[in-house]
Amino acid sequence: MQGAERRRLEGSVALVTGAGQGIGRATALRLAAEGATVAVNGREPAAKITRVVEACGGVPAVADVSDPEAVDGMVADLERRVGPVGILVANAAYMSMSPILKQSPDDWWKQVETNLSGTFYLIRSVLPGMRRLGGGRIVIVSSEWGVTGWENATAYAASKAGLISLGKTLGRELAPENIIVNVVAPGVIDTPQLEQDARDAGVSIERIKERYAGETPVGRIGRPEDVAATVAFLAAAESSAFVGQVLQPNGGTTRSWA
Repeated sequence: MQGAERRRLEGSVALVTGAGQGIGRATALRLAAEGATVAVNGREPAAKITRVVEACGGVPAVADVSDPEAVDGMVADLERRVGPVGILVANAAYMSMSPILKQSPDDWWKQVETNLSGTFYLIRSVLPGMRRLGGGRIVIVSSEWGVTGWENATAYAASKAGLISLGKTLGRELAPENIIVNVVAPGVIDTPQLEQDARDAGVSIERIKERYAGETPVGRIGRPEDVAATVAFLAAAESSAFVGQVLQPNGGTTRSWA
């Protein structure tokens, strides 16, 4: 990135949830590099959140996104400290894996409440500020598994599919207000979440990475920075023709909705 492109988010406040590691961390750093003031969200205070805040020159934004009152409090606090959120990256997620009959109702609802309801709470909370700003950008981080489904990941895949529908619907609803909503559905990305995949498959983390890389046309699994670049594009003004779309940075594993 050079010149104006590097600072194309100058003056914006971006809230990135689940930003302590993986995709969230890479996205926080990328948006900060492009000029945004980044609010770094985590479920609770932690050293990893502090490290990302320091690395991107942002501010901490602690809240469990599955708690609507905590989300409202976090957003109100951000408005007092740095101003209304103009860019929301709804990335916080929880995943577990098990056969459907071994999944407890509590675990099902934890995934749905974090991944799907949490995104609803976030969008509902930031919308008044975006309206006062005269527009905004909302990027919802779903998953390739929300497109294709995946065995032993029923709750996760179902919640991520719900996010795709949420993004498509709100894209239509909010675009007339210059609030642009899109979805990113990454494929397999090299993040700590792969530990769940390895555990479910009964193999080492190295082996699961090799397996997924061998199934990907580009011959490698994704990097968090791949997703961050996609998010940064959708957060910028020049992406406004993309409304309610699902972008799939996945190395070619899924190329359509078929």
